[in-house]
Amino acid sequence: MNNKTLSIISYFTLLGWLIAYIAGGKNADALLKYHLRQSLGLAIVSILFSLVLNILGWMIPALSFLGLLGLVLLVFWVLGIINAANGALRPVPVFGKTFERKFSFIG
Repeated sequence: MNNKTLSIISYFTLLGWLIAYIAGGKNADALLKYHLRQSLGLAIVSILFSLVLNILGWMIPALSFLGLLGLVLLVFWVLGIINAANGALRPVPVFGKTFERKFSFIG
């Protein structure tokens, strides 16, 4: 698989990220490394967001509607996939620049 395809795959679950990371190996270019950082960051933020909202919804059921904010993260995932498909090195909104700094060890 080429690096563009692996960049897209990295956004599909943590298993997809792991496949892209391993398959890319030593042949990873800047595009793949960039999207590996972005998709890992999105995965971590999504997991933490889900945990916080589940606990909050369990403690205060009236706030369960906040789960709809998860759709914003879904939009971020889609934007990341579109950027990877276009070969663009654009960060995802809100968190993207932070992911670039925090996950600089990838690559």
